[in-house]
Amino acid sequence: MKKEFKDSVSKAVHNATLTTALGKFSEAYKVNRAKAYEGIDFEALRQNIADRKAFAASHIDLLAASFKIKAEALGAKVFLADSPDKVKEYILKVARDNNVKSVVKSKSMASEEIHLNDFLIKNGMSVKETDLGEWIIQLAGQKPSHMVMPAIHMTKEEVAELFGKEVHERLTTDIPRLVEVARKELRSKFLEADMGITGGNLAVAETGSIVLVTNEGNARMVTTLPKIHIALVGIEKFVEKFEDIVPILTALPRSATAQLLTSYCSIITGPVENTDGSMKQLHIILMDNRRTEMSHDVKFKQAMQCIRCGSCLNVCPIFRLVGGHVFGSVYTGGIGTILTAWFEALQNSEDIQGLCIQCGNCKEVCPGKLDIPDMILEIRRRLVVDKGQSLTQKAIFSVVNNRKLFHSMLRAASITGKPFTSGGFIRHLPFFLSELTEGRSLPAIAAEPFRDRFKKIKQPKLKEKAAFYAGCLIDFAYPEMGESLIKILNKAGIEVIFPQDQTCCGAPARYNGAYEVAGNNAVDNITALLKEDVKYVVSACPTCTVALEHEFIATLESLGRTDWIPQAKKLAEKTVDFSTLVKKLVDEGRLSFRQGQKLGSFTYHDSCHLRRTLKVFEQPRELLQKAGYQLTEMFECDMCCGMGGSYSIKLPEISAPILQRKLANIKNTGASIVAMDCPGCVMQIGGGLHQDGAPIKVKHTLELLVDQVEGK
Repeated sequence: MKKEFKDSVSKAVHNATLTTALGKFSEAYKVNRAKAYEGIDFEALRQNIADRKAFAASHIDLLAASFKIKAEALGAKVFLADSPDKVKEYILKVARDNNVKSVVKSKSMASEEIHLNDFLIKNGMSVKETDLGEWIIQLAGQKPSHMVMPAIHMTKEEVAELFGKEVHERLTTDIPRLVEVARKELRSKFLEADMGITGGNLAVAETGSIVLVTNEGNARMVTTLPKIHIALVGIEKFVEKFEDIVPILTALPRSATAQLLTSYCSIITGPVENTDGSMKQLHIILMDNRRTEMSHDVKFKQAMQCIRCGSCLNVCPIFRLVGGHVFGSVYTGGIGTILTAWFEALQNSEDIQGLCIQCGNCKEVCPGKLDIPDMILEIRRRLVVDKGQSLTQKAIFSVVNNRKLFHSMLRAASITGKPFTSGGFIRHLPFFLSELTEGRSLPAIAAEPFRDRFKKIKQPKLKEKAAFYAGCLIDFAYPEMGESLIKILNKAGIEVIFPQDQTCCGAPARYNGAYEVAGNNAVDNITALLKEDVKYVVSACPTCTVALEHEFIATLESLGRTDWIPQAKKLAEKTVDFSTLVKKLVDEGRLSFRQGQKLGSFTYHDSCHLRRTLKVFEQPRELLQKAGYQLTEMFECDMCCGMGGSYSIKLPEISAPILQRKLANIKNTGASIVAMDCPGCVMQIGGGLHQDGAPIKVKHTLELLVDQVEGK
């Protein structure tokens, strides 16, 4: 990452005003959004939206032609523009033909995308934003930090200062007074304006209508008072039928600001008369700017389903720490990374794509069913294809994927790390490695890895067999977890085998865009894990489980290695995470719990891959409570701990405060144990609590169950 980018991240993270404001909003949003969706089947609603928007994206040319016919029949003028320059040329011509001197605008991300304001001002026009948030950032000379709430990053003190300079008056932070100032200043601009420019939330092909959704009513003033109205609409806003707007208008306010309804919904179908009896000029510009190309791309066409609600920003643990300006462009957050890569250039997303920690929060709440994390991985893949792997990446992956060399180095590290090890943790590292132990201790490399210990474990010969996929952390840092898993499965009558040829699951390579490396990892593991006929392939690491169950197939498909797909699917069918398998064995009566035990209080941290991809969250809680532990849920139990694999190494300035927030939530429960099903989270949270000195045990679920379950 470029130094300037890293500096902007550091500056944002250390801006207490910014992080506090965004943190409070994020907390309130989650609660209010849940209330707003009460009584609504969100999954059914968003599937409805996704289906309608996907249809529109697949029939853009047809819908554009239909829209143009209907709108022009009503008296509008429709212009299809394939580039930002053509949009600006068209608007400038309309302005000059009508001697336009002053322009008022309602909120339009499409106009921000093409930097329309600067262009019109350079050509001699006065341009005034009338959305309150947009007017604030216009006065501040900034870009929007959020698609829906462009000035969310600013305090009322900063706004009061800006407004005071505009009206030459010293203003207090009294919000009603600030709103009064804005109303007074903007009202005259509406009345004086020669032209009004809006965006469009939806464009209905069936009727030639533009739908505008606002909370302040300014769009109605912009569209009615000036004699010329220009609507600039990206072609991703198309829907086929008028009835298609209903599910979108149901989801948009609830997802954007957790409101049941927006204050104003304007549907413009053809021009109307001006106050002097003349007909208003209505110009509708349908802007492409690579959107058609996006709709034809097999990976990115789903981005056309976005309804621009901004919910992906509202739940993003990274956005609430750094805000929108770190993303450096008009569109921010996860969806902004994708749009920047398309509307500007792939290389413009090179730094900002690294902000994504792959927690999956955005995917879970998106009303258009966009898989934003997967699209960001595709951006990383294309960047690697375009530029190649960095020298650092090549060096790391060449070691990790040379199994003998990698294992030898880890064994050596267990010896060289001893001077820095105490109580199973490395608290401080010397020299340039010191950053790795800022805010958390690291687990010591095991003196004897699990793969060596396994050879010494005596198991009964049992008919049913399961292959254990350990992953790197259990193998080399937490071998005792592997031993506990074997004991539990043995009690259920399952013999565990450990294929020695298993290697890295490929997640580090895949998440860094090195799909060729990840593909080789997939093939090596498929070969190793299917060598023997087993009923289950069990993993106690959700990241690894997701790799085996989902990502091997996806990676091999993307590489065109179709000959391995049948074997990858066979492996996926056998793969199961630890808690799901144990819950199944308990339900079948093959495992039971010791009765009458009271084992103390615990709180549970949901690891991102387990909860969001594997949809596993009830099983571990139920198992632990049946074992005799008392559950106290923590606040934001399903929020990322900041580990993110190599993320905590690449962006420790972001990872560390996310971890500190998680530690505070754990300590606030008063629980003596925090449980989780991910060794990566154990490493992050355990290391954080070790440096913190808090007397809270950090345990993988299997470690808490091993002595509490019994066989038949």
